[in-house]
Amino acid sequence: MSFAEQFTRLQAFLDADDLHEEALDYVAAHGYLTALCICPDDVPEREWIDALFAEPPHYRDDAERNDIENALVALKAHIARQLASDEDMHLPCDLDLGEDPDDSDLRGWCIGFMEGVFLREATWFEGSEDEVSELLLPIMVGSGLFEEQAEFADIAADADLVDSMMEQIPELLTALYLLCNAPDEKPALLKPRH
Repeated sequence: MSFAEQFTRLQAFLDADDLHEEALDYVAAHGYLTALCICPDDVPEREWIDALFAEPPHYRDDAERNDIENALVALKAHIARQLASDEDMHLPCDLDLGEDPDDSDLRGWCIGFMEGVFLREATWFEGSEDEVSELLLPIMVGSGLFEEQAEFADIAADADLVDSMMEQIPELLTALYLLCNAPDEKPALLKPRH
């Protein structure tokens, strides 16, 4: 089965109506896997797959379960390669919350990403809390999960600000990836000359 066929089957499986209501659909799963690829901690495969589905899906048989889980692992590896490359990340949705943010794919993607962060929340903020918080802000705003908090309500009220934040997400992902995964030892070129 080709890469493209694997993803098409995965997308159909994740977007089907018979999964648990808290399971992530394809776009949210992409956000979730992106967060896991950036996370400084390596979350065990079984743990993140189980969390993605909320409860075990009703697979037709073991072969289908293997296909779906292998496709998720392949998608995660594909996202990791994208993040490690020099190009901006491509999201599987428009960078726009649209007229009704709650119905937008981007909101789903951001919620999925935050679900990935929540799996290892302490680890994300261990090293550089301020920088990580700043880089996560647009995704937090996009997720709508924090709208009860005054500062998020203020941001949400400014449509132009929200739009510009959403457009920054791909480059912020690269910055987060480097912040969380770049080696502490900077290349010699960057060391100050004495």
